[in-house]
Amino acid sequence: MNVSEFLEKNFLHFNARETLSAAKSYREFVATENGGKMMVTLAGAMSTGELGISLAEMIRQGKVHAITCTAANLEEDIFNLVAHDEYRIIEDWRALSVEDEVKLRDEGFNRVTDTCIPETVMRHIESKLLVMWQEAAEKKEMRMPAQFMFDLLDDEDLVQHYQIPRENSWLAAAKDAGIPVFVPGLEDSTLGNIYAARVYEGKVANHQAIASGTMQMEKLIHWYSETSKHSPIGFFQVGGGIAGDFPICVVPLMIQDLKLDIPLWAYFCQISDAVTSFGGYSGAVPNEKITWCKLEPEAPKFMVQSDASIVAPLVFAYVLQW
Repeated sequence: MNVSEFLEKNFLHFNARETLSAAKSYREFVATENGGKMMVTLAGAMSTGELGISLAEMIRQGKVHAITCTAANLEEDIFNLVAHDEYRIIEDWRALSVEDEVKLRDEGFNRVTDTCIPETVMRHIESKLLVMWQEAAEKKEMRMPAQFMFDLLDDEDLVQHYQIPRENSWLAAAKDAGIPVFVPGLEDSTLGNIYAARVYEGKVANHQAIASGTMQMEKLIHWYSETSKHSPIGFFQVGGGIAGDFPICVVPLMIQDLKLDIPLWAYFCQISDAVTSFGGYSGAVPNEKITWCKLEPEAPKFMVQSDASIVAPLVFAYVLQW
């Protein structure tokens, strides 16, 4: 049996049933040419977890129409593209001692659970981006963070360094499809830190090369306003944090602050290991978003409390009818 058949036969209860229900609803939501549009948000280290293998195909097949991600997910998709074979996998990572961690650090590796990213790839990409940052800063041309990465994908010199098929890069798929990629909180990333360091030491003239969060929010307003004229828009959230909270807030912003008559998000699913708690956003149940003018009361709503690196590829496989 294929993946879809496996889910339909075995995913009958608990988080498994919720996963299948979310996947079925997603498939129906984007089923037709004039069907719903989907915003997918990426928190955590989904790019390092190689979610691009399934997400890129979702984008190519027209099942994803916008991305909001952390800056870490933005940069780590490129890191994985050009240095995949230089990563180190630690199978018994739970058994690492402090001395083991120090050794990894001294060897130039940065660990994300079982996967260690080499420092060398960060400096490689920095050398490419620095020229772009300098030019944009001199001209004070604020550009979207993703645009710099799209330009890297046009760099023919970089192609020789690809260590995985380009088709497994979700960022390359987004570029080819022409869908927007919003990246709030750039400063919370390796390249964001490097950018600040280069401004501090004078190698980059100022902070006006990269679009701020508020500028990106304005662009998101335009995207949502134009897209919602023709289609309902859904929200598929992988993880929590700013990657999800930033884009979902565009609807109450437009309703409450701009006094616009626009539709709310029409589908919602979140995959998270966060639990419902007092004041916690990442574990908040979907219904809470109704009070904030984010979700239509009748919208399909799902909360899968599980590991996104397991659940998201299964949902995407079902939507793709694999």
